[in-house]
Amino acid sequence: MTRAPTPFSGRVVVGFDGSDHAVRALDRAADEAARRGTSLEIVCGWPWGKHPLPDFGVTDETGRLLYSSARRLMDAATERVRARAGRVAVSESLTTESAARALLRCGRDAALTVVGTRGHGGFTGLLLGSVSLRVAAHCTTPLMVVRGEGGDEHHRVLAGVESEADTDALHFAFQEARRRGDALRVLHAWQYPAAPRGSRATSYHLSWDELEQLRKGAETVSQYAAAPLRETYPDIEVHADTVCQSAGKALVEASRNADVAVLAAHRSTRHVGLQLGPVTHAMLHHAHCPVVLVPVD
Repeated sequence: MTRAPTPFSGRVVVGFDGSDHAVRALDRAADEAARRGTSLEIVCGWPWGKHPLPDFGVTDETGRLLYSSARRLMDAATERVRARAGRVAVSESLTTESAARALLRCGRDAALTVVGTRGHGGFTGLLLGSVSLRVAAHCTTPLMVVRGEGGDEHHRVLAGVESEADTDALHFAFQEARRRGDALRVLHAWQYPAAPRGSRATSYHLSWDELEQLRKGAETVSQYAAAPLRETYPDIEVHADTVCQSAGKALVEASRNADVAVLAAHRSTRHVGLQLGPVTHAMLHHAHCPVVLVPVD
């Protein structure tokens, strides 16, 4: 029997700075809020640190001009959402905090936080900006990073599972499939253990029976992970698959035929702080569709 999912409820939050990536994230966030029947909060962190907000008693003329510019940007974003999803209630938050800090704070009680791959800052060639990466490393509720070109719909949600313990991420994936009316593909990727250095690459120091046992065990992961939830979501068409390939490569390739991919955000604590795992990094940088990270305790 599977445990109940962590209760994520409330509004959708989106980070916005006026960049093309942020506009795409805004449109997606509006759609997500409409799909959930909830409100949308547009968050803009103050990007001009040396010119504080004039609301705090600052008389700097440049600061006032920048503030007016940011307000017009937020108002235009609100009008865009209303034109796209008229029934969605919209609020604006222009804050003196950095964008990442503001998104993490506002997202603590959100059903979903949405960000683009990168904004105005950083280098043009970056696949993922520092704000999105920082929020991904520290978010405590589901985060969507809007990737892909948004072409044809595939009517499929992709869920990557490492083990049967990825319960919250699977619940989110099933719920997302229900909200969208899509099928769900639950995918587990695995590889044979690498041979020790200096040994023959084909031997692995394991017998054929042991290798077969590993293969059969891996092939049951996605099936067992999805099995308890099939009863909870009997209306969802589920395909449980296993591939013998590196997880990052397998999920990136599978994302070509998905409208959204859902992963458990496995993060480790190191001397430089929380670090995302290699599979999460691969998807955030190379997936062909939006990626939702569901935090793991």
